[in-house]
Amino acid sequence: MQRRIIGRTGVEVSLLGFGCMRLPTLPSGEIDEEQAMAMVRSAIDAGVNYLDTAYNYHGGKSEEFVGKVIQDGYREKVHIATKMPVWLLEKPEDCARIFQEQLGRLGVDYVDFYLLHSLNLESWHKALEHEALEFLEEAQAQGLIRHVGFSFHDELPAFREIADAYPWDFCQIQFNYMDENYQAGLAGLKYAASKGLGVIVMEPLRGGRLVRNLPEEIEELFASAPVQRTPAEWSFRWVADHPEVSLILSGMNRMEEVEENIRIMAEAAPNSLSREELALIKKAREIYSSRVQVPCTDCRYCLPCPENVAIPRIFSMFNDASIYNNFDGSRWMYENLAKKEEDAGRCAACGQCEAVCPQHIEIIESLRLAHSAFAGQA
Repeated sequence: MQRRIIGRTGVEVSLLGFGCMRLPTLPSGEIDEEQAMAMVRSAIDAGVNYLDTAYNYHGGKSEEFVGKVIQDGYREKVHIATKMPVWLLEKPEDCARIFQEQLGRLGVDYVDFYLLHSLNLESWHKALEHEALEFLEEAQAQGLIRHVGFSFHDELPAFREIADAYPWDFCQIQFNYMDENYQAGLAGLKYAASKGLGVIVMEPLRGGRLVRNLPEEIEELFASAPVQRTPAEWSFRWVADHPEVSLILSGMNRMEEVEENIRIMAEAAPNSLSREELALIKKAREIYSSRVQVPCTDCRYCLPCPENVAIPRIFSMFNDASIYNNFDGSRWMYENLAKKEEDAGRCAACGQCEAVCPQHIEIIESLRLAHSAFAGQA
């Protein structure tokens, strides 16, 4: 298993980290502990030494499961990462209370890597209000936390503000060949590395969208490559090609995925993709991008809608489903919008939104098409 160093920490980790958010489950929804235990320990035996969990994963059961995994001598073989659910903080004392609960779930005396979870500008300010940074500093001084970081879901300016605000050891960002300019993106990756932060990558397969239900054009493109690789391998190798990446998380839920990912990560060295291979991935990005249905920039000038239609949200869902050939997978999200009476079917065609749209989008017709695609109505 290939190893890399997490920023200024000097800690050597496996390039592949096991994400414990998408573990195999039973029909009841509970973690299939027998299958998951076999998978995670098999990965550890093969050299994976970083387990990523969080307070809320699998309804709070993921941390408990990880606590079981690391028994029988496995604690000494891995670094454990878990996260503070900032959205649950109501007062400064909650930081220590939640953290102690997490130590109990995991059955450990300390956590190797601890993150403020899923920060955006709003939750970052909430973390500051409830003295989360003071808690991290104290817990680290007491040896309860070895290394501190944050996971991130917002735009680049917010990422830079957070990265500059505290002497973080590492960060965790969404990064894949379709998200080069999304959220922190490539610019954030390089910025963090320039400050000495290790960078953990999540969503290298964009939640599975880059490996499932591939459009025919993408399948033909990969089939034409001189070197035959699975869609997962193309995706992982593109991320791993960036030397600033310290570790790549994968939420594996089948033993076959564990075995394939271990094989891929043994070979995915920095700067190892040829010019031709990078051009092929660029072409895949262009093909996916060409499938965008609505050129919405999420400027939100169209809001508020008199009928409460969630216009930018609907267009984002419509584009995502079209790009990744996944209308069935996105339909449940649209159904949730309908329950909140925010779906496109409520559009009264008043035209107020079109009058102010800087992109001159035919919003009324685009909403009709989205509603037809998701709700099955002409």
